[in-house]
Amino acid sequence: MADISASLVKELRDKTGAGMADCKKALVEANGDMNTAIEVLRKRGAASAAKRADKTANEGVIIALIGDDKKAAAIIEVNCETDFVARNAEFDAFVNNVAQALLANNIDTQDELYKIAIGNDTVEGVYNEILAKFSEKIEIKRFERWTSDGSIASYIHAGNKLGVLIEVNAPNLNDESFAMLRDIAMQIAAMNPQFIYRADVNTTTLEKEIEIYKQQAIDAGKKAEIADKIAQGRLEKFFTENCLVEQTFVKDSTITISDVLKKISAIHGSDVKIIKFSRYALGESQS
Repeated sequence: MADISASLVKELRDKTGAGMADCKKALVEANGDMNTAIEVLRKRGAASAAKRADKTANEGVIIALIGDDKKAAAIIEVNCETDFVARNAEFDAFVNNVAQALLANNIDTQDELYKIAIGNDTVEGVYNEILAKFSEKIEIKRFERWTSDGSIASYIHAGNKLGVLIEVNAPNLNDESFAMLRDIAMQIAAMNPQFIYRADVNTTTLEKEIEIYKQQAIDAGKKAEIADKIAQGRLEKFFTENCLVEQTFVKDSTITISDVLKKISAIHGSDVKIIKFSRYALGESQS
């Protein structure tokens, strides 16, 4: 067996961030070879993750990034078990590195994501390293990568617990109009709209809302025909609360998001429309 010096153990710890005891065990198993010891730690990290698969991981961070040309974007949620790990600088660096790799590569599946290169390594390699460092469940929960012929803006709420991407049809927005688009992304984060336009609300949702409002009116003693009129009136409130363009702007309660879009359109010189948005809240259930 190779002589495992304290300096060799420290070197492995500096390279991987794993505990001193784990580093010594890995070096013993690797007969003192540094690269083999790193692989040993990575495999142990993956094995540890498998053992903790039934654990709950509702902490973590959300990262949203856009490219310099505003035509590519990525959003990703990575979960862990504790806030202690979520606030760790190495965990944060890991998530940012994966997000940057995602932004730079046009992929759709997690298997493809794991194969992306990060420096001289891969996403899977650095993932196993972070597993080896922290003895808890860590998982890449979900991600999206967008490309656009228009423009994409992002917004991350303080603490990286909430992130938004939004796409419009207009390319080459100037700084003023792009700042307003980012304000709309902030609106999505704050107000959680379910639709963009009124026309996007499906018939099933509308019928369900009408029935709820009608029943509430009937329960309050209203006759059926009156209840129906009340339900139609309350439906307008549903639209203003749940359709993004009809919501009151959080930064100026005298206007709506539709008015903000009109301002962007006037600056840009063409009709600017929202194509889509995506809102990630940490730990929420996926639909």
